[in-house]
Amino acid sequence: MNEISESLAEIGQGGLIANAAEPHRDAGDTGHTHETACLNCGTALIGSHCHACGQAAHVHRSLGAFFHDLLHGVFHFEGRIWRTLPMLLRRPGRLTREYIDGRRASYVSPIALFLFSVFLMFAVFHAVEDHETIAAAPVESGDFETAATAGQQKLDGLKAQRRTLRAQGSDTAEVERRIDEQRQALEVLKETRAAVAGNGGEQHFSDIRPLDKAIGKFRKNPELAAYKLQTYAYKYSWALIPISVPFLWLLFPFSRRFHLYDHTVFVTYSLCFMTLLVILGMALQAAGAGFVAGLLFFVPPFHMYAQLRGAYGVGRFGAIWRTVLLGWFASTALLLFFIMIMAQISL
Repeated sequence: MNEISESLAEIGQGGLIANAAEPHRDAGDTGHTHETACLNCGTALIGSHCHACGQAAHVHRSLGAFFHDLLHGVFHFEGRIWRTLPMLLRRPGRLTREYIDGRRASYVSPIALFLFSVFLMFAVFHAVEDHETIAAAPVESGDFETAATAGQQKLDGLKAQRRTLRAQGSDTAEVERRIDEQRQALEVLKETRAAVAGNGGEQHFSDIRPLDKAIGKFRKNPELAAYKLQTYAYKYSWALIPISVPFLWLLFPFSRRFHLYDHTVFVTYSLCFMTLLVILGMALQAAGAGFVAGLLFFVPPFHMYAQLRGAYGVGRFGAIWRTVLLGWFASTALLLFFIMIMAQISL
């Protein structure tokens, strides 16, 4: 129950922040007001909104109005969310192009939608994640000795079983296979023990120092490290935008038609869709539809293709080869983001 309440709190927080990124426009307000001057800037009122600062003429001061504003911010985005999402799903290229060209009144801005999507994704993740305690697994020198002894005893037992089968004239193929596997496991264990001993008893997992330190922290305290991973990924999710934009620019290098702003809008809307796709995958996985969730892995290339064609007006062939490169660029951007997060954990 606590996890559900935390998730709802995060959804509410996401709605408020996204709503803050989108300026208020209460189109359905009748303009009825008892004020003659704006309560925010003091300008004389001549309509339902102040023409100087944009604040609504009538400011509600009831508890019901407060919760109405909360639900309005979370679920409505002033009505534009229901026009934006279908476009994002079916015509992402047209949505991107219309926003770039200035036709924005009907749509949620990409950054507002991105903020809300990220909050929603982490809220759903916390609601469906497995909350079982992860046991720490520090590697001590005594652990190697214990594992080696147990492994050797198992190997001796398999050899004894093989002798018995041979004496009975039975097939020993299966036990021979298990003996080979056990020998390989013992060899790996001995090599690992030698490597740890050569490093003064300190185990190293990667030649990249920040990554090595981060993995070491995961080994020592998995729960704390996992918490830090979620926190930093949540906090720095916006960094995916500046990381991804240069890669998209490489698809249209030195183009006079398309600028960095165009690429930024494209990337942000694309990240919104991918985030919503992850949310759907987590929900399906939690509902026991793991196979259907796995099929979602094949959706992003088709969405990238459609968005490239609609946003940049490229032909089929141009969209296909750019989609292939964009998929590779997206993987690289995610890797860079992961390295950045792991570097933060290692501090």
